[in-house]
Amino acid sequence: MSEPFTDLCVELLSPLGPVRTRAMFGGRGFYVDGLFMALIADGQFFLKADDTTRERFIAAGCRPFAFQTKDGERVVMSYFQPPEEALESAPLMLPWARLALEAALRAANAKANVKAKQPAAKKRSAAKKAPAKKAAARGG
Repeated sequence: MSEPFTDLCVELLSPLGPVRTRAMFGGRGFYVDGLFMALIADGQFFLKADDTTRERFIAAGCRPFAFQTKDGERVVMSYFQPPEEALESAPLMLPWARLALEAALRAANAKANVKAKQPAAKKRSAAKKAPAKKAAARGG
């Protein structure tokens, strides 16, 4: 099922490369090169931001994605609406979309760095368990 607003957002992001979307949390998630970089929630389009890019969105008057929990607590996420005029054409969206893709890439690299450090700890843990497993296999 295709929705006009989703199609428009895909078109606006397409200069970055092939765009894939998927349903999530009652909205849509947008991926470029496998990186989650944008979403539609409550009929609004939001782009990923981080500590490096957040101030650019704020300076342009962009509104952050926020929601209320069941407890009534307001949660503000690191996603911002692009400037309204950016929704008019891919060239106007491109600088904002690049910021979002860069933020997504930094987030993915940070995750990869954390995961890269984990295997060494797992190897040490497995090495400690190995003698006990061998002994158990020998019946000792």
